Amino acid sequence: QVQLVESGGGLVQPGGSLRLSCAASASISSFSTMGWYRQVPGKEREPVATLSNGGSTSYADSVKGRCTISRDSAKNTIYLQMNNLKPEDTALYYCHAKTWLRVGRVDGYWGQGTQVTVSS
Repeated sequence: QVQLVESGGGLVQPGGSLRLSCAASASISSFSTMGWYRQVPGKEREPVATLSNGGSTSYADSVKGRCTISRDSAKNTIYLQMNNLKPEDTALYYCHAKTWLRVGRVDGYWGQGTQVTVSS
């Protein structure tokens, strides 16, 4: 059973920065892709940034230039550095890890989420 534990969320003013962390209970090389997703009430969960096992990254258009996803394999941790935060970045941010192979009905894991609130 893989567990993902997010941390680093909080309340910041517009223009501020946050660094989210996601610590996995297994080697992050176990996963084909890891990433950050966010969700606000009434909307679908959406990808913010993803990082493939091979190191490729992708970002939502809304955060390009402001967010950077990275990893520390030795610590089994991925990060999301968010700069110049905007009120529309307010959401519950989830860490996700996608497995290489589907195991039964499981093809990935989700963390519990960490709240990011951007408000003056």
